[in-house]
Amino acid sequence: MWTVREDVGTLANGLEDRSREIKIGRILATVAGGYLLLSFIAPLAMPEGTVPELSGRANALDYATESGWGNQNHDEDADLGHDQSAHGGTFAWTELNPLWAFAYAFGDFNCHQKHERSWEINGNQMPMCTRDVGIFFGFVIGAALFGRRGLNRWTVRDTFLSIIPDQRLEPIYLTDKRMLAMLAVIGIGLAPMAVDGFTQMLTDYESNNPLRVVTGFAAGIVVGWWFSAALCARTVYFEDDPELVALPANARLMTK
Repeated sequence: MWTVREDVGTLANGLEDRSREIKIGRILATVAGGYLLLSFIAPLAMPEGTVPELSGRANALDYATESGWGNQNHDEDADLGHDQSAHGGTFAWTELNPLWAFAYAFGDFNCHQKHERSWEINGNQMPMCTRDVGIFFGFVIGAALFGRRGLNRWTVRDTFLSIIPDQRLEPIYLTDKRMLAMLAVIGIGLAPMAVDGFTQMLTDYESNNPLRVVTGFAAGIVVGWWFSAALCARTVYFEDDPELVALPANARLMTK
């Protein structure tokens, strides 16, 4: 377990080359941004009415074929699914061209695709709900922000915090509250989505699509930020020597 100690001596830098941080940030932002863009292009490019109103399950493939779970007739009042025949007929993404099929297959597996929580473009429901649109948009921003400002600082927590100016981090490093600070930032990003989502699930409260986008966006930022930090935090770039890691407040890493 790595903690920090104050050191009034001169710190080795070891951080002049940010090429890996820039590369990781760009790759993650490009992948997430590419799918986000595809989610808008696919329904726009397909003929009007190709994708009816959907209502599936998260983490399951419901609309791969016409005989799939999503195309069955379910209780309209149930939490999952609906009577698909009453919502524009069946839909099977395996019948689309490979690019549009990928967009809807990924959405099918990762999102519930409830039509009342999704946008429609050109008479076609988007591959993912508005909350996920916000998450992907936020992920792009979080990854891009890390690519612009982030630094490999050996541990994930130190690497995560590196996009914050060092002078603002000095009190945190002087008291060694780095893990708490990282968890607090992540919690602030995830809390609005968690409160909105669980309140909707456990009570009669019904959120709205603009709020779903905003709360998803906040969560996406910290998720993209954290993933970028986790992929960039590597000891090998310091020759496995913690003394080469420059930290705020002249702190040094040490084994606790």
